[in-house]
Order: sequence, then C-alpha cells, then structure tokens
Amino acid sequence: MARGKVQMKRIENPVHRQVTFCKRRAGLLKKAKELSVLCDAEIGLFIFSAHGKLYELATKGTMQGLIERYMKHTNGNQPPDPPIHHQTLEVKEEIIRLKQEIEVLKGLRNALGGGGGEGIMTLDELDIFEKQLEIWICQVRSTKMKFMCEEIEALRNQEFILTAANKYLHDKMEAENISNTTNMEPVNITNCQYPLTIQDELFQLCT
Repeated sequence: MARGKVQMKRIENPVHRQVTFCKRRAGLLKKAKELSVLCDAEIGLFIFSAHGKLYELATKGTMQGLIERYMKHTNGNQPPDPPIHHQTLEVKEEIIRLKQEIEVLKGLRNALGGGGGEGIMTLDELDIFEKQLEIWICQVRSTKMKFMCEEIEALRNQEFILTAANKYLHDKMEAENISNTTNMEPVNITNCQYPLTIQDELFQLCT
C-alpha cells in the first residue's frame, strides 16, 4: 500500500513528534555519512531537539576544525548588519512603551498611598489603570496556563514511556516463563541414592 503524503506542519502529538524526530534525525545523519563517503565531501551537521539537546556529526576530522574552516571561509562574506535607522526606531518604541508602563506603575503606587501623594485619581486615570491591570492579569494567566500545559504534557509523556516499558518487561517475563516451562526436563528418580521412608518402613529405590 502506498504511503500518504506527509503534511509539512508541526506534529501536535508529543509522542508522535518525538518518534518522528528520532527517525528523521537518524535518516539525515545516515544520508550525510553516505554523501561524505560517495563524494569525498567534508560535512558538519548540527541538530538541536525541541528540548535543546545537541546532536552533531563531523564526517572528517572534528567539528571544531570544520567550524574554524567555515569561519575563515566566510570571514569576508558576512551578511550586512540591519540598518541602524531601523534599529533606532525599534529602540525608541521600546523606550516609549517602558516609560508608559513606569508612569502607570507610579500612578498606581500613588493611588494606593505608597508614593507620598494624596492618593486622589480622576475617573479617566482609574479607567486607564483598570485596563492596564486587565492586560497584566491576562498575561499572567496566559503564562501560567502555558506552564501548566507543558507540565501536563511532560507527565503524559512520562506515563506513556513507563507504560510501554512496563508492557515490554511483562511480555519479556512471560516469554521467559514459557521458554523455561518448555525446556524443563522431567526428574529421573531411578538413579536416586537416598532411601525413602514411608510409615516407619525403609524402602531402597535404587540398587
């Protein structure tokens, strides 16, 4: 049966995503080694997993040597830096946003009686503070839910791994028990060298 076309999008199931990563990673490393052998090429490969684990391959020499060679080769061909004007605009926008948040915090502190002021606010100022607090609360809840979902997914992955390991060990024990039962030899008592006593009478089973 022909395999269906794989859709190029993120795999949502974490277990399937991890299995696919392991298979594709092994295939990529294998292809890199084959290319190096067939074409006498020097290949350096970096792979970082979703959890930050590093996998690397240097077909000839060391990875450090390949990196140094790459840096020497691209020394005069570095990509141009982004325009300074564009960076300046981004910095100014960030400064303005931070100043606005600082003013909001100062006003909130004064309203709560911690800034030495009278603690009197107009209705418009209260509306601004209320909206800002709602934004902060939404951000906190969103971050909290993100962390909780990540913990739940990690626990589910651990449960899946432990269940699979438990099943593997259980099947292995059953297979060993069946093998031991099949290979068990019957006990031969005809060559016994010990007497058998039954109701105070001694019988010699072996000559």
